[in-house]
Amino acid sequence: MAVPGAPGGPLIEAISSGERILLRQDREGGVGIRMPEGKGFALREVPMPTPHPAGFGWIGNPQLVLEVPSVAAVDLRDYAPPLRHHAALAGGTNVNVVEVTAPGEARIRSWERGVEGETLCCGTGCAVAAVWLARGGGPCTWRLRTASGEDVTVTFLPEAGGGWHDLWLSGPVRRLGHVQPDPSLHP
Repeated sequence: MAVPGAPGGPLIEAISSGERILLRQDREGGVGIRMPEGKGFALREVPMPTPHPAGFGWIGNPQLVLEVPSVAAVDLRDYAPPLRHHAALAGGTNVNVVEVTAPGEARIRSWERGVEGETLCCGTGCAVAAVWLARGGGPCTWRLRTASGEDVTVTFLPEAGGGWHDLWLSGPVRRLGHVQPDPSLHP
C-alpha cells in the first residue's frame, strides 16, 4: 500500500515475516526503511567493561557500539569475538566500531553474530550507532560510511530514556537477481 505525502516520496507498506514494515525512496534514489521502535527498543546500559567508550542498544537484536580513534586500525578478527561472546550477554551481540569524522558523519565497521565475521554493512548496527552517537544533544541525522565504501543515512527523533521514534535507515540499493518462489509455497 502506498501512502502519499511522506518525506522523500510515498511510503510503501510491506509485510515481512508477519511484521509490517515501511519503505520509501529517498531523494538520492536509494531506499529507506523505517526501523523498529516502541517499548524495549532503546539504548541500554553497557553490561560489561569495554576497551573504548561504548553504547549498547536493542533494535530487535543486540548491538554493541564502540567509538575508536580509527576503524581502519582495528583488527576486527581479534577485537570483536571476545566482545561478541562476552558472558554478560546471553546469546551474544553484534559489535560495531565507529570513528567520528565530522559532526553527523562517521565511519563504521560491523562484526555480526550468525555470520561470525565482518559484513559490508549492518543496518541495525548503523541505526543504534547513530542513536548512541547523538546522545547528549548531538545531531539526529548521521551519514555513516560502511565497510562497503557506501554511505547510509540514519535519521530519527530521540526519546527520553534512550529510545527513538521515526528512525529511518536509507542507502543505495541494487538488484542482484530475481527469485521466483516455488508455487508450492503459495497458499
